[in-house]
Amino acid sequence: MITETKRLYLREITQADYAVIAKILQDDDAMFAYNDAFSDEEVAQWFDNLMTQYQTRGFSLWAVVLKETDQVVGQCGLTLQQVQGETVTEIGYLFNRDYWHQGYAIEAAQACKTYAFDILGIERVFSIIRDNNLASMNVAIRNGMTVRTKFIKTYKGIEMPHFAFAVDKSS
Repeated sequence: MITETKRLYLREITQADYAVIAKILQDDDAMFAYNDAFSDEEVAQWFDNLMTQYQTRGFSLWAVVLKETDQVVGQCGLTLQQVQGETVTEIGYLFNRDYWHQGYAIEAAQACKTYAFDILGIERVFSIIRDNNLASMNVAIRNGMTVRTKFIKTYKGIEMPHFAFAVDKSS
């Protein structure tokens, strides 16, 4: 276990979670910020990337598990991303649509912020959010973040405006 909250615990994603995570990554609604769902090949690459990040950095996105049922409901964690040429630590989150609007994303994101500040000693964390993803913006705001900049991110040849929300440890 990496960290826990009242209702959740976060742990490394394993191959046993493949079907659950693939269901999220291949759901058009859950992946609308990416402009489309992932192919089987993209899911496999996602998993390979997670495993590499665990080995090289010691962190990445983690499985979000309901304590009550031991059910994986999403993924949330810390990744390194580029914002206007700067490498930043991002709190990212993707959840199974069946578990939206129940407070799990903010609960997990807050736990990741605390982990980044208290365990990893990171001074600032970001959430990079596409400009049409109001639900994710609300999670970032509830996590104490404010918009620091707006920039264009190109994904699969499509230019997509994004906001870089951030919060400092000293806040």
